[in-house]
Amino acid sequence: MIDAHCHLESKEYANDLNQVIELCKKEGLKALISVCAHPKDFDRSLEIADKYKNYVFLYASIHPEFIKEITAKQVDEYFERLRENKDKLVAIGETGGDYFWIREPHWQKKQLELFVQHIELSKELKKPLVIHCRDAFEDVLRILENEDAKQVMLHLFSGHKFIDKVIENGWWISAGPIVLRSKNHKKIVKKIPLEKIMLETDSPWFGANKERNTPVSVIQVANKIAEIKKIDANQVSSLTDSNAVEFFSLSI
Repeated sequence: MIDAHCHLESKEYANDLNQVIELCKKEGLKALISVCAHPKDFDRSLEIADKYKNYVFLYASIHPEFIKEITAKQVDEYFERLRENKDKLVAIGETGGDYFWIREPHWQKKQLELFVQHIELSKELKKPLVIHCRDAFEDVLRILENEDAKQVMLHLFSGHKFIDKVIENGWWISAGPIVLRSKNHKKIVKKIPLEKIMLETDSPWFGANKERNTPVSVIQVANKIAEIKKIDANQVSSLTDSNAVEFFSLSI
């Protein structure tokens, strides 16, 4: 199995990342794709991807949640670093809109402007896009269509009523541990073809009983998808792995 979205640079892994990686290998995970969501974490993210080369892969962006603390100059400088390290990136993301944490219309507008910049960068670097979309479905999907974004993965997508649009556009989704308990996410997984689903954990978050999550919980996600779709778990892991390898052009 492949965890298509985790945050290995998180301080939650600062003391035992090597043990976590070894556990993932022991449990049969083929690859982990880590996400750098803030410029301050990019050096650490590069260091991790280099240390665990061909097992840990990396994508990067500025998470929309951080819109208030990022200046235009910082965006330009960070984007230049992404350009310089494009060969070490498998995608641009997670980018998009988050109206849950950012309520003010002015800052929501700024989020979307930054989102468009990320889409432009992904086209320039010929990298797929990973989308964060929380309570901003109409705006984010409209922009993706207007910008003619093709290689798109909607991370932990919860917009059930927009699933037909996702399917029509040929976009992917990634399903995480929330599918174990959320009826909405179960409905989405049931409706989306398995050929368009990847597995993820968003770890260290989404752990049971408020404990730290790890990429190993992707096994539970695969089992739940198998249960929802009434198919064998091996079929889920095999096809979602193929999806991730294709989408991110992984060398594993």
